[in-house]
Amino acid sequence: MVSDSTLLVPQDRSGDRALRASIIIVSFNSRQKVIQCLDSLGRTISADCEIIVVDNASVDGSAEAVETSFPDVILIRSNTNCGFGAGSNLGARRAAGGYLIFLNPDTLVESGWIEALLAPFEMDARAGLVTAKVLLADQPDRINACGNTVHITGLTLCRGMGQPRETLSHPEEIGAVSGAAFAIRRELFDTLGGFDEDTFLYMEDTDLSWRARLAGWRCFYAPDSIVLHYYSFRLMQLKVFYQERNRYMMLLKTLRLPTLIVLLPVQILAEIITWGFVIGHDRANFMNKLRAYRWVIMNWSAIMRKRKLTQSLRKAPDRQLLLLTDFRLDFQQVNSGGIALLARFIFSPLFLVLRCITLTLVWW
Repeated sequence: MVSDSTLLVPQDRSGDRALRASIIIVSFNSRQKVIQCLDSLGRTISADCEIIVVDNASVDGSAEAVETSFPDVILIRSNTNCGFGAGSNLGARRAAGGYLIFLNPDTLVESGWIEALLAPFEMDARAGLVTAKVLLADQPDRINACGNTVHITGLTLCRGMGQPRETLSHPEEIGAVSGAAFAIRRELFDTLGGFDEDTFLYMEDTDLSWRARLAGWRCFYAPDSIVLHYYSFRLMQLKVFYQERNRYMMLLKTLRLPTLIVLLPVQILAEIITWGFVIGHDRANFMNKLRAYRWVIMNWSAIMRKRKLTQSLRKAPDRQLLLLTDFRLDFQQVNSGGIALLARFIFSPLFLVLRCITLTLVWW
């Protein structure tokens, strides 16, 4: 057991990297779930893998429980809640594996999951990230996410959410992996600079996927890698702020200026939809949408520096990113009533037309 109570920049173990994979779990007040997760991992991984738990300043005894029950797990204690992205980077800097696997603490893994997850790397030299078939732990016959569906606006939803387990049964290239369970080549993670730590929560997986794809790599879905996730849709107080801010930041970092101009009509529709969601479901926190605008303006210089770094790694055109976007928004993931059906009826045709126009114009 390695435990560092004040460690924010852990020792770099890249020099003695010999393991096949490092499994990194970022935990925050998830004592019961992370113990269950580690127990399932212990039954499914081989000696050429290591497990790293980054505890984000939990106050429920999570770190102590991990330290006591799993002495072979590498435990990193952050003295602040630095968010998922920064916590993941913290774990990655300690990792010795050639592949980095990121798991949510509230997941359980099935036998053979890791072999299936890593197999696409051996089959395609340009496979940079691979995501598992994530099922609902409380309804294992239903899908939680088979990667992420990235809309033409940059809005991101769980791919296949609610569909029967048997659907989406073939390996395929996807627009973005799901942060609940995915693997990435270590050298690619280092080249990209890891997760964008400014994201804190939400969109980190899509942001990382888009930067990898821009750098010429591909994202794949491995349906035989089965992970169960205790998922429920929760509208946290700052969720809209994080999601919207991070979406704006991702688009500004990755897309060329002409592409952003072509996408203006698309983004106007996105603003109508997100404002409608805020008014209908998060009215008490409507200022969070305005805070997202303000944050982007106040941090414009920092975003442009990130953009410069991202563009310096570019090997793929914007068109390649946009080809794996969708024109449909699954409104039922946030509203199961008639409003969701009406919104789909109104907006899907509009986005279909605008996406076709965008792909007709964007050849760079």
